[in-house]
Amino acid sequence: MAAAAGSAADAPVSGRREMYPAMEPFNSGMLKVSDVHSIYYEESGNKAGKPAVFVHGGPGGGTSGTERGFFDPAKYRIVLIDQRGCGKSTPHAEIEGNTTWDLVSDIEAVRKHLGIEKWLVFGGSWGSTLSITYAITHPEAVTELVLRGIFLLRRKELEWFYQEGASFVYPDAWETYLEAIPEEERGDMMAAYHKRLTSDDPKVQMDAARAWSVWEGMTSKLIPQGGFSDKYAADDFALAFARIENTFFVNGGWFESETWHFDNIDKIRGKFPIVIVQGRYDMVCPMTTAWELKKALGDDCEFHLIKDAGHSAGEPGIQAALLDATDKFASL
Repeated sequence: MAAAAGSAADAPVSGRREMYPAMEPFNSGMLKVSDVHSIYYEESGNKAGKPAVFVHGGPGGGTSGTERGFFDPAKYRIVLIDQRGCGKSTPHAEIEGNTTWDLVSDIEAVRKHLGIEKWLVFGGSWGSTLSITYAITHPEAVTELVLRGIFLLRRKELEWFYQEGASFVYPDAWETYLEAIPEEERGDMMAAYHKRLTSDDPKVQMDAARAWSVWEGMTSKLIPQGGFSDKYAADDFALAFARIENTFFVNGGWFESETWHFDNIDKIRGKFPIVIVQGRYDMVCPMTTAWELKKALGDDCEFHLIKDAGHSAGEPGIQAALLDATDKFASL
């Protein structure tokens, strides 16, 4: 469904679709990208297939391998990358030399390292931010953009989720996030968390990281599911996720301005197909940002609004729409 700019229609769920089998990588390695950082990359699927890169969320979320399932392994050469400081990349939870522009450079370094001329770029949540940023910076390397849960790292988006807004919908989950910070510091929750996430005391870091991370895990699905947020509470995941994510956010992603993506939209408008998949009830990345991006792209954007979904890529309607998109582009 491609709705005209200025109107919206809730897309009917196209039916539950199972992910493709997550084939084991045929190639993997560590690429040294700075004096501090080495990043993990892998390839799976068809060696001669259409190249596609999966750009994970967070920042700091890492990949698990299940993300390979968004692509038909018979048709795609599937590249996964763990961004600096998370997943299998080293050093773990490191925030030094870890900025948006470093990550853009890393994606391009992996493309060149693997001898890929162009690839489909697929990203959700923070992965959508980084995918759009990469595409604006390197449009000549992109064949298509497939985006989910649009996030452009503007202050109003951050304050909605970390200061006041989503708290009105999830007051129960909010309490744990709030309790980690003394009342006198709650006027700027991101700054208060940053103080603790960069503390010299490992326990202070870990306690703050777990509270920060679990808040997102508890709010990512339209209907919370038991066990879904367990990975967000795991020490290794939470520490990288919270430290890296929070550092990016308190620094505004190191963008020149909050309107950077819109100021540079002409660099991707009309240059290649763009698909946006957005859950109407996304609490983490509310629909308003996806709507603004859709309007900025106009007829050069295919917009799918999923009527019964929240933020997670695993919501049935979102998962089906993303698989439909990659299937459509598989032979282009």
